[in-house]
Amino acid sequence: MLLIKRIIKNTSQSLCRIDRVQPVLSRKNSTLIGAFSPSQPKFHVQYHNFNILKDAMEHDTTLPSFMVGYKNGFLPRQDPLAKLPDRFYALEHLLQNMPIQLPNGEEGLLAKGQLGDAVKDLPQFDVSDINDQRLLSGDLYNYQRIDPTKPIVYSNLKLIRAFAGTPSEHGFILVHVAMVAHSGNLVKYTMETIEATQEKDRIKFNNAMKNLSDTMNLINQEMETMWERSNTDDYLKFRTFIMGSKNQPMFPNGVIYEGVSEKPLFYRGESGANDSMIPCMDNLLQITSKLPNNPLTEVLKDFRRYRPTNHKEFLDFVQRKAEEVNVRGFAIQVCKVNSLYLANMDQIRAFRHRHWNFTKEYIIKNTTHPVATGGSPIVTWLPNQLGTILEQMNKISHTIDYNKLTPENKILIDEIINKANAQERVLNREVKFLKQQFGPSQDRVVV
Repeated sequence: MLLIKRIIKNTSQSLCRIDRVQPVLSRKNSTLIGAFSPSQPKFHVQYHNFNILKDAMEHDTTLPSFMVGYKNGFLPRQDPLAKLPDRFYALEHLLQNMPIQLPNGEEGLLAKGQLGDAVKDLPQFDVSDINDQRLLSGDLYNYQRIDPTKPIVYSNLKLIRAFAGTPSEHGFILVHVAMVAHSGNLVKYTMETIEATQEKDRIKFNNAMKNLSDTMNLINQEMETMWERSNTDDYLKFRTFIMGSKNQPMFPNGVIYEGVSEKPLFYRGESGANDSMIPCMDNLLQITSKLPNNPLTEVLKDFRRYRPTNHKEFLDFVQRKAEEVNVRGFAIQVCKVNSLYLANMDQIRAFRHRHWNFTKEYIIKNTTHPVATGGSPIVTWLPNQLGTILEQMNKISHTIDYNKLTPENKILIDEIINKANAQERVLNREVKFLKQQFGPSQDRVVV
């Protein structure tokens, strides 16, 4: 059956509230708990190779929606369903009327406090004959192309589902989609880097690393548009709806999903840590193995279980192969190549530093809530990863023979390292100050 009524009881209070209303398929000989659980490997992946889709097979709705491809990258293989089939009219009607603010300016079910009752009135649907994977949705499965014949770019996107119904929510979600639209090339050049290292082909390696850096630069440029497309004062209006139940003060004893489990369950909420682009870069450049051995890194590993299965398998493959062929070692053998490797590290730094700036401006300035949407400490979580890349950039810079650099490369490398060193000093001061402001909550890490 299709479980529509996800009524959540806060077991510490006598209150009920509605979590994300989302269709979940239940099949014979399976349990609904499995439908809610983080992903588990389902497909065999060869150690020495990974089958990346050359053709996204948009018309095949029986395969998993999220499969890594050269065309779609980490986006779904086919565009999301903008509207549920007619047999789910009642659910579609509820979702369209759910946002706090409706498109016509009127108040929706969330604003009126009527969503809980509306969900209770939904029927259960028999979906035993449905194999269309598009009926399962996720963060990157919430967009519609305005013109289906044109590419996935921000100006050609609109939101399918909303909680707040504000322009800022629209911008927040669709900027992420526009960023991941570049991930097809990220996958392509990741594979080319591994292949070139394995073949010890310097020319191919240099080209792949240069193209990889250019692709990451496009992603970072897209990310920068968040400031103009989503108001920093509006984020809290929809942030609550993407929080999970693991390590959240509002759910100290977890959540009971009626009809699913009589025991409280704990799941992480939506988080940038679920994204596959930066983990792909971390794994390729062998940064992941340099992360500190602490509870925050264990939380990062826990987030990996929440990715689509095929994405997780691909990232595991990249990490294994990069270590096996030693991408880092091959890069630092030659001064020019080392500079390209450092330039790619700098793109990771730029991404993580911007993410930290988002956290400070969108969240920390507007609330004293000590936990991020995914259940990690709001102050120390991102600096754990940002601090690692800054530290590793400094170490790589010491392996560069400046006497062998061109004057132009010397200037470029100096700019990169000086910026990284300055950001590291500022980051340490910020974290120290904010930890004092937020208190002991930042030392509590739930893995």
